[in-house]
Amino acid sequence: MRKTRLWLLITGLIIALISAFYFQTPLAGEEDTIAEIELDSSLFYIPTLYYGYPIDSFEISEGKVKWNQNLSEILSKFNISFQDIHTLAKNAKGVYDVRKLKAGSRYSIIHDRDSLKTARQFIFEPSPTEFVVYNLVDSIYAEHQNKPITVTERRLAAEINSSLYNAILDQGASPMLVNQLVDVFAWQVDFFRIAKGDKFKLIFEEETVDGEIVGIKSIKGAYFEHWGKPYYAIAYPTVEKVDFFDEVGNSLRKTLLRAPLNYSRISSRYSPKRFHPVQKRYKAHLGTDYAAPTGTPIRTVGDGLVLEARYHGGNGNYVKIKHNSNYTTQYLHMSKIARGIRPGVTVKQGQTIGFVGSTGLANGPHLCFRFWKNGRQVDALKVDLPSSSGIDSTQIAQFKVFSDSVRAALDAIEVIELEPLLAKISLESEETSNP
Repeated sequence: MRKTRLWLLITGLIIALISAFYFQTPLAGEEDTIAEIELDSSLFYIPTLYYGYPIDSFEISEGKVKWNQNLSEILSKFNISFQDIHTLAKNAKGVYDVRKLKAGSRYSIIHDRDSLKTARQFIFEPSPTEFVVYNLVDSIYAEHQNKPITVTERRLAAEINSSLYNAILDQGASPMLVNQLVDVFAWQVDFFRIAKGDKFKLIFEEETVDGEIVGIKSIKGAYFEHWGKPYYAIAYPTVEKVDFFDEVGNSLRKTLLRAPLNYSRISSRYSPKRFHPVQKRYKAHLGTDYAAPTGTPIRTVGDGLVLEARYHGGNGNYVKIKHNSNYTTQYLHMSKIARGIRPGVTVKQGQTIGFVGSTGLANGPHLCFRFWKNGRQVDALKVDLPSSSGIDSTQIAQFKVFSDSVRAALDAIEVIELEPLLAKISLESEETSNP
């Protein structure tokens, strides 16, 4: 009996050892099989794609649409018949009209490598964010697609030495950012009187496609120091939209814009006595003249009702708008009045109401902007404009927490002073060149 138990114990131990060895040790040739599979995976063919099309067996020709150039002229060099081009134009009508190729827009042609260079796909870019593929092999069709947009948060700051425009471009940002920043502080900062030494800081979201800046999605926070006075702008969502407020919750939006034009210069100010350049005599000039190229859009400085829109004597083409019981504005010497602007029409702040010209008594293209407060003409540059409503009292505590975090982020951005940096680089260069 003891011998039987001992034999069973020895037999079970042997079976356990064999099982363990069998399951833990790779079968003969298993390692070779795994290595062989890994080797085979490296031989898989991965094609080179261009706008989603494999191009390893083809060539690409790139160019820009020339003035008055059409699709037939472009594709005639790539063995495409006029019949196929006609078919393409017909099939592409609902996607993108081939007759509307914009001059300066980029295009690419995927074509054969032989002497005929037969085009297979024509790729047109109406804008940096979209492209249209015109397929020319098998079935002829057009397909519109949008490029993926990358949104990146950026922070920058600078001291203005010449202009806001140059200061922003010197930081590697887009000119589109200038427009948005001007709109944010349009009620606080006189951008026609930017002083050397004014500073700004920005936290914003930038949109790029293929590494190229295509837009500014939003400004999250901004700081502007104008003539030594600091201004903060905090972007905060309200019931209607995201708007801008100062650090304590007051709206930055005034009922009226400070100026009716972007990027012009003041050529003549409000004056009780000024020498008239056309009439050659001294008389009161009860407006502010903004010199700008003919055709520059003129915007209404606030919501209102159009009182007059016509041509009259020395005023030329002009528009007069009543904004409320206190404020009325007038815009003179337009080259033409915008379509739809007539007495009785309501307009929205920033809406184009006409275009800069030199009609009436004017010796050059400019806008004469006149301002009435409580029925009396006043200097528009000296009017203390009222604010719109701020953050609701029930949300002010929540806003304050958010505002403090944005302010802290803005304060932490270091202002880059360009002139000392350039001077240092110049000095180091001279030291390097001298033995």
